[in-house]
Amino acid sequence: MVGRIIQTLDCVAEGADWLARQEPRFAHALPLVGTLPLRREADGFAALLRAIVGQQVSVASARAIWARLEAAGLTEAEAMAAASDDDLRAAGLSRQKARYGRALAQAGIDFNALRGVPDVDVVKTLIAVPGIGIWTAEIYAMFALGRADVFAPGDLALQEAARMLFGLEVRPSDKALRGMAEAWSPWRSVAARILWAYYRVAKERDGVI
Repeated sequence: MVGRIIQTLDCVAEGADWLARQEPRFAHALPLVGTLPLRREADGFAALLRAIVGQQVSVASARAIWARLEAAGLTEAEAMAAASDDDLRAAGLSRQKARYGRALAQAGIDFNALRGVPDVDVVKTLIAVPGIGIWTAEIYAMFALGRADVFAPGDLALQEAARMLFGLEVRPSDKALRGMAEAWSPWRSVAARILWAYYRVAKERDGVI
């Protein structure tokens, strides 16, 4: 069963209202963070390739590499699978990321069919591809597929935001935060949006960023 799909800002607002009624700390955070973003993107090969490109580089570097890939016509699966090492190196991909990009292109994922697959199977399908970990798969499910009840507890900003908002002594582990998030179902993706927004507000308030 796929469950609720987030398609509009009204969906996000509905989830936020539900979470505020269930958890006083979310009710406290929402006035501070303002309107939550939709954060939807097109699903498919390019969304996952862009995630691979962005691994362990700055946002600016990732954008520059992606622009070169687009200019070279290498953001489609067929072109990536056929590209030479020199082509990919010229676009800014490291040897490892070139291998990951080709692996994704050759994985034969039916992205249209993935839209109708349960969350757990989406993650299972994606992490079978080299270069795609659980975090990337969960982010894809949240923002490319619009799944309303997916969370990414391995995200450090979510962990730190939970520590601050819930007054925890230490940053929760991936496992601990996943356990906390069970209480936020069926709107865990919206809970993540609240926590990311709260992280930005709290860090700005404290003068960290």
